[in-house]
Amino acid sequence: MHIISRKTIKDFWEIPQYQDAEEPLKAWFAEASKATWKTPAEVKSQYGSRSIIHNNRFVFNIAGNKYRLVVKIHYNTGVIFIRFIGTHAQYDQIDVEKI
Repeated sequence: MHIISRKTIKDFWEIPQYQDAEEPLKAWFAEASKATWKTPAEVKSQYGSRSIIHNNRFVFNIAGNKYRLVVKIHYNTGVIFIRFIGTHAQYDQIDVEKI
């Protein structure tokens, strides 16, 4: 899968209070980059702790469920768009179906 944009998650872990997200986000990025997901079921089989949201959006728990990563997957093109990365409190402030 091609992920757009790594810079978004890198910018997040470079914030001093979120530096503990660096290694878990790098691990997620490496795994997702190698993936060849074609369906939501394939994502689910690799990441049981993720949540499927309407319109091919997924929420991944990062760093032991400390952070939330929201992505939108375009299966036909093999592209993952990073839509949001933040704490649970920040996640609660967004409309995950519209970001």
